[in-house]
Amino acid sequence: MNQEQMVSSVSRPTLRPRGSNQVGMRQFNERVVLQAIRLSGSASKAEIARMTHLTAQTVQLIIARLDADGLVLKLNRIRGKVGQPSVPMALNPDGAFSIGLTIGRHNAEVLLVDFCARVRQRLSVEYALPEPDVLFREIQGMVARILQTLDADKAKLLCGIGVAAPLSLGSWQELLGMGPDIAQRWANIDIPERIGEMFDVPISFVKDTTAACVAELVVGRGHAERNFLYYYVGTFIGGGIVLDSQLHAGAHGNAGAVGSLPIGMASASQQHYPPQLLSLASLHQLHVAYRAAGLDVSAWKDARAHQAPWLEHTQAWLAKASTAIAMAISSAACFLDIDRVILDGSFGRSLLDALIDHVQQALELYDWQGVAKPTILAGQVGSDARGLGGALLPLYANFMPNRDLFLKAQP
Repeated sequence: MNQEQMVSSVSRPTLRPRGSNQVGMRQFNERVVLQAIRLSGSASKAEIARMTHLTAQTVQLIIARLDADGLVLKLNRIRGKVGQPSVPMALNPDGAFSIGLTIGRHNAEVLLVDFCARVRQRLSVEYALPEPDVLFREIQGMVARILQTLDADKAKLLCGIGVAAPLSLGSWQELLGMGPDIAQRWANIDIPERIGEMFDVPISFVKDTTAACVAELVVGRGHAERNFLYYYVGTFIGGGIVLDSQLHAGAHGNAGAVGSLPIGMASASQQHYPPQLLSLASLHQLHVAYRAAGLDVSAWKDARAHQAPWLEHTQAWLAKASTAIAMAISSAACFLDIDRVILDGSFGRSLLDALIDHVQQALELYDWQGVAKPTILAGQVGSDARGLGGALLPLYANFMPNRDLFLKAQP
C-alpha cells in the first residue's frame, strides 16, 4: 500500500464510503463497511447501508462475518427514537494490532497500536548518535518485549510493523556532529530489510515526517481539513502535504520535505549554500543552546522551557525558528494555494503554542497581496505522531479498501 491510500478517520465523516453489491466483492465490501464504521466512530446497520450504498441484506451478512471474526462490537441499543431501537456497531479495539517503530537521529520508539488506532504500549531509547549495530540491537529488544506482552491469541492478530525513519539517517552529518563512518554505514543499510530479518511479520516503511502527517490525517485535526500543509518539528523539521483529503507522496515519496527548503537567496559569490529551514527551525538548535549553557536538554518537553534559566534560550530559538517557518509557509502558499497549515512536534504543548504564536506574528511581516494567508492550526497527535503513523500502514493495508475505488466527496 502506498502512502496516498491513507485516509481520514473522523467522528463526523467528510468522505463517503461506497460499496458494491456485485457477487465476488466480499473482501472489498467488508473493508468498505469497516471504513464506514471507522469514519463514523459507530453506526447502526441502517446507517452503514446508507453510507456505503450497500443493501441492508448485504450489510447484515457482512456485519455478522465481522462480528464472528472479532473485528466489530455491538454497543448498547439506542432507544427513544422513531422506529425500532438501533444497535450501533463499533470497531473492536482487540480486533487487530500493529507495531509502529520510529527510528530518529537521537531516539527510537516502539508503539503497540490497537485496531482503533490507540496506543497500548510504548518503549523508547535515547542516544547521542544512531550507531547502527547498537541501535538495531536495542530495537530488536524493545519489539521483543512488546511482543511478549501479547498472549497467543492476540499475537496472531498482529498485522505487521510500520517503520518510520528519515529517508537518509546519514545526511547533515556536519550539523549533527556525526562522523563519516557512521554516515556511510547508514547509506549502505536497507532499514526495512534489516528489521525484516529480525521478525517474521510484514514490514512497511515510510518517511518519518510523512508518517506523522498520516497520523494527523487519520486520528488528529486533519480529519476535518480537506487540504493542508503539515509541519512536524523534531530533531529536524519536516512535513507532508494533504490535498483533497489524500496524502500526496510525490514522485520520490518525499513531498513536503520542507526541512530542505532554502531560506535565503543563492549567489555565485557566496562560499556556502544558503541555509535550509532545518538549520534554523529544528529542535536540534534548541538542544545545542541548552547544552552550551550547561542545562538539561530535555526541558523542551515540559514547562521548564518557559522558565529561567532555559527561557532566554527558548525565546531566542522561537524568534529564529518562527521567522524561518513563516517564510516557508509564505512560499508554500504561493505554490499550493493552501488555506490551512498544521504545525506539530515532539515538544511539549506549551512550546507548540508559543511557536504558533510567534509564527502567526511573523506571517504579518509578509506582503500577502495576490495570495491568501493560511490559518495556522496546532496538531493534535504530538510526540506519538511518527510511530502511530507507521503503525497505521499495516492496519490500513489489511483492513481498508482502495481509497480511489470507494471514497467520494460528500456534497
